[in-house]
Amino acid sequence: MRAGIEVRSAVESDLRAVAELTATHVPEGGAVATAEPGRLCEHLSVLVAAGGEVLVALEDGETVGFLLARVLGPRLFSTAPSLYVDAIMVAPGARRHGVGRALLASALELATTAGAENVYCAPAPGARDMHRFLAQLGFAPAAGHRVVTTAVLERRLTQDAAPRPTIIRRGDPRRRRDATRAAIEDLVARRRRAREAGLPTGPVDLRAFQAEHAAQAERAAQAEQDVLQVVVPAGSRATGADAS
Repeated sequence: MRAGIEVRSAVESDLRAVAELTATHVPEGGAVATAEPGRLCEHLSVLVAAGGEVLVALEDGETVGFLLARVLGPRLFSTAPSLYVDAIMVAPGARRHGVGRALLASALELATTAGAENVYCAPAPGARDMHRFLAQLGFAPAAGHRVVTTAVLERRLTQDAAPRPTIIRRGDPRRRRDATRAAIEDLVARRRRAREAGLPTGPVDLRAFQAEHAAQAERAAQAEQDVLQVVVPAGSRATGADAS
């Protein structure tokens, strides 16, 4: 490591230099969220305000690297704090000069002060040199990260929860056979339930129904005829009363 490398906590005036350094190193800069200097400067300000730490490495007064870190409290599988390195970046012209080691040495001091047992780092997937550098320092692979926007996650969950209707297209013999088989199985199941309930399950004999209906009609006609025979005309009753 060169003797002229200085590592310190960033101040507000350093954030613009850090943002410009990141903007020149895409896709590695994408790990910090955006390569647009103005937006990145805003993101860094928010990170610092939330308790994050931005370390800058300077060589001859010029910013040649930086490290973003934050202390994480105890979690589900760890009762001790951890130091999480969100990003570490070194300018191409300053690489292999000990800048990365100097940044991580300062990060180690942060971890020790916080009582952290582990140091996590999440380099960009395409940063192969950084992956090799971290492996040389003892960083081992851990669980990978996956990210999704809240809008996409909400849309996917809504789609999965919606019922999907079964569409039977004409000209598809297999689907027609499946529909016919399902209808037959439903009919058999209904007849089985009817038998268990003691209900008739065979075809209805309409001849018995028709004969009963005809008999009822005949009895009704006969009853009407009997009533007509019993009733005496009103004129006949009046004549009989006068005679008496």
